[in-house]
Amino acid sequence: MRASRLISLVLLLQARGMMTAAELAVELEVSERTVHRDVLALSAAGVPVYAERGRGGGYRLLDGYRTRLTGLDRAEAQALFLSGVPAALREMGLEEVAATARLKAAAALSPGLRDAPATAAQRFHLDAPGWFAGDSPPPSALTPLARAVWDDRRVTAVYRDAERVLEPYGLVLKAGVWYLAARLRERYLIFRVHRFGDLTVLDERFERDAGFDLAAFWAERSAAFARSLLREVVTLRLSERGVRMLRHVADPAALDDALASLEPDGTVRLAVESLEVAYAQVLRFGPEAEVLGPQRLRAMVADAAARTAALYDER
Repeated sequence: MRASRLISLVLLLQARGMMTAAELAVELEVSERTVHRDVLALSAAGVPVYAERGRGGGYRLLDGYRTRLTGLDRAEAQALFLSGVPAALREMGLEEVAATARLKAAAALSPGLRDAPATAAQRFHLDAPGWFAGDSPPPSALTPLARAVWDDRRVTAVYRDAERVLEPYGLVLKAGVWYLAARLRERYLIFRVHRFGDLTVLDERFERDAGFDLAAFWAERSAAFARSLLREVVTLRLSERGVRMLRHVADPAALDDALASLEPDGTVRLAVESLEVAYAQVLRFGPEAEVLGPQRLRAMVADAAARTAALYDER
């Protein structure tokens, strides 16, 4: 642990120039006394780090000194590509590896570019989890699954009370929920990580299908899942304004088919999850939509319109 901290200290000084003991202590999450001891250890090991006294002083490396420790190992290089999603890194147990990778990358930059990471971080930020996600802890299976995904190792896992041997291909974070894409007996399937029970990473590696594309697989499966939820079809007659509102009201998975069904008089067939969901959607149109069918939905909306009119009756 100390060796890793000493490397991080050197990389911080190489990337940022001069830093005070207090600044180093914050970055390394140790006390200032520990920083002083680490600097002495580095000096004894031949690293030319010295202190500048007085106001505005701090620790710095001898001008021109460049550490040879800036090369990324495999884990650091992989984690670096995920560094824009800090919550995901933290939940997968990769936060420390990614921090070291960022330091090495920054140390390898020329002096004129060393403010680039901080500049970018203050201008662009990816917030992956959905709203109102709360502070619930990550699934207990996530960290071992992440390790298995990186190393192409099979796992045995209990999922919905059945034990399975899986080949974990990739993890997906969707609106704060983790999913695993895995191969099970030549089939690629999606699993919710929080539903896994006991899970063991096996000392068995599997051969990945070189043609498997995680992003394309997820896009296809998630689109199919969204379409599978649309179990009802309602018929509406929309005004011109209602047609313009359609893309803001319809479920995204239903929009293309709805637009394709649009007739010159504004009649449209809209796939919905249920009549209750359709009721909420139709009310968003206000007077710009008339329900033609089914009759039950038409009656629900007519009742809502009558009750709304009664609220505004000034008699």
